[in-house]
Order: sequence, then structure tokens, then C-alpha cells
Amino acid sequence: MSLLKGITIGQYLPGDSYIHNLDPRIKILVTILLIVTLFFVQTFYGYILMLILLFVTVKISGIPIKTIIRGLKPLWFLIAFTLFLHVFFTKGNGVLITLGPITIERFGVRQGVFMASRLALLVMNTSLLTLTTSPIALTDAIEALLSPFKRIGVPAHELAMMMTIALRFIPTLLEETDKIMKAQMARGADFESGNLFQRAKSLIPLLVPLFVSAFRRADELAMAMESRCYRGGEGRTRMKILKATIKDYYSLAGVTLLLIAVIFTGI
Repeated sequence: MSLLKGITIGQYLPGDSYIHNLDPRIKILVTILLIVTLFFVQTFYGYILMLILLFVTVKISGIPIKTIIRGLKPLWFLIAFTLFLHVFFTKGNGVLITLGPITIERFGVRQGVFMASRLALLVMNTSLLTLTTSPIALTDAIEALLSPFKRIGVPAHELAMMMTIALRFIPTLLEETDKIMKAQMARGADFESGNLFQRAKSLIPLLVPLFVSAFRRADELAMAMESRCYRGGEGRTRMKILKATIKDYYSLAGVTLLLIAVIFTGI
């Protein structure tokens, strides 16, 4: 289904690259730092620098660049809508184009391109984290990062498990949606013609079987966990203990320096 192709959030592509082998805790921290850095970037040169850094990282990871770009496809509407709002409703710095009662001003175009670029880079950086980190490694990393907050009652293991299961089930639910769409298309349903609102309306009949399927899968997962005497993180042992190496610290230091440079240079 063309509507579902290209959604890469939550998917993991196994590999043996430098990026794949980084400590997952460091990868989460690096991703957070990159997101913070994007909010401090103030010039087009800064976005070009961030884009080059992203593509170099993707190249090192061995993930096809088209996979990262394809992940933006479900968000094109949101990115285009962000651009549209700024271009037509943000004013300042002189009129660029006049179309009857509508004026497009320079500051609006600049802000529109800025916000659309920021949104695209946020999605691509986050996708790279899930594409190069297995769900089990993500669970362990999130739990390890949240463990200091256990002293104030934060259920670190449960939160990590919920977040990881949610990410893990995104591709599964997409596959289920694809199957339901194909079954309904075989009965004559049309999901790919008409305007945007008609196509959105045609998706409503998918919701009931999709919710039934999601609840059924959640029930099966709960049964499987209970049958294996799952009791959360209490007393749990791990086959692979997370241990950061010098290359992990170098990576974290590099991104930290990038953030500091962006803040102080104002690029």
C-alpha cells in the first residue's frame, strides 16, 4: 500500500557498523543532544552542517540513505503544512510577493524553510537511532538511564518496557493495517483515489478491525509474559551487560562540542 510504504519509525536494520556497535545509552544521549542542537541552529549554514553530519553518520552506519529519506514520506503533509503556515501567516522584513489581498514576506519564507528543515532533521536523526539499535538494547538503555530516578519512585523498568513495546509494535501494526486494506480492497474498497479528505474518510472503516487486532495482540503478549512468570525488572539478570568504551565517550564528546559550538557561534 502506497500509504504505508516508507514508514521506518520503530524498525531495526541489523548491522555491524561503528554506529550499530555504539553503546545504546550513548546513542540515546547523542540523539537528545542533536535534537537540542537543532533548536539552537539559527542560520542556513547551521542546517547544512547538520545535514552533512547526518549523511556522514548514515553512511558510516551502512543504512541506505534512501531508507532515511523514505522515512519522511508519511510526514510530508505535516512538513508542507508547517511551511505553508509560516509563508502565508508570518510577516516581517519586507514584502516579497503580492497576490491580491495575500502578501508573502521574507521573514515568513525564512521561518517556513527553517521550521520545515528542523522538523525533517528531527525525524531523520530519531529514525537513525531506532534503525541502528535493537529493541532489547533500547529497553536496557532506557532503563539504565532512568534507574537513578528509581529512588523517587519512578518505575524505570516498566516505563522502558512500555516505550520499547510501543516502538516494536509500530511495524507490526503497519503490517496488520496493510493486510486489512488488501482484504477490503479485494471487496471493492478504494483507498487511493479522491482528494485528501475523501482518502482520510475511506480509512475510517480500518479502525475497528485494527483496534480489535491491537487488543488481541496485547492480550496475547500479556498471556505470554505471565506464562513465563514475568515480574518486571526485579531480580532480572542480563546476558549482555552494557559497558561504554572509549569510542562511545569520543562520540558523546564530539556531539557535546558541536552543541557548544552552535550555541556560542550562533550559526
